[in-house]
Amino acid sequence: MGKQAQLNVKLIAHTQITPKLQNELARLFYETGGTISSGKAVSLIAIRTCYSPNKPTEILTKEGVRYFGRDATDGQGGTEADRLFRQIVSSKHTSTLEHLAFVFAVEGASRACLAQLTRHRIGHSYSVQSQRFVKFGSDDKTCGFDYVVPPSIKGSDNAILKRFKEMMETIQGFYDELRSYGIPAEDARMVLPQASATNLVLTTNLRALLDFYAKRRKGSGAQWEIAELAERLREEVVKVEPWLEPFFDEGGA
Repeated sequence: MGKQAQLNVKLIAHTQITPKLQNELARLFYETGGTISSGKAVSLIAIRTCYSPNKPTEILTKEGVRYFGRDATDGQGGTEADRLFRQIVSSKHTSTLEHLAFVFAVEGASRACLAQLTRHRIGHSYSVQSQRFVKFGSDDKTCGFDYVVPPSIKGSDNAILKRFKEMMETIQGFYDELRSYGIPAEDARMVLPQASATNLVLTTNLRALLDFYAKRRKGSGAQWEIAELAERLREEVVKVEPWLEPFFDEGGA
């Protein structure tokens, strides 16, 4: 049968500017001496479009040095661009953050976690491994269903953990039996537990992600698995857009 699943989260795509604007960022780097990520560039263009007489295509050229080449005037560090981003988040004008998108591969999440995750609908898109079309028999390519073991069970008496694994084996055996009787996978899946693991692709924009993180982060009262997922998503985003870390720490937008 399957095995214990381990949650794995990887960022597989995120907002990138076009080659033409990359050339503009190269010019700004030469003039300001600072590296500017695609996310920062897109955010500045979106935010300043709301307040500037310049066209969106002119923002970096006409305003880039002003924002990326000057120290922040609010005394909180970084550049004037960082000050602007802080101002936007604190003022809740966060529709401007929806232009940054992130695509994640999420592997080894339980169906219970999936049910919680998909309650977040605005700004999120999901493509989930199907238990109807993917077969989870012991002799199938999946070698059976993988399953998630809660920490409370892992850390309990060994007899409890042993009994939990035995129950997963029993369910696997009954699933296999149903399939051997010709029951289609779409009906045999009805016996699979909430602990059974699944894989999905999650696409979200920054505003939606910050809102999700605020509601599901550790210490928010969220269940352990979705709280762990929230942390993994944050970690993946901060790797490519480090300037966003303070906005997660503030608890969302």
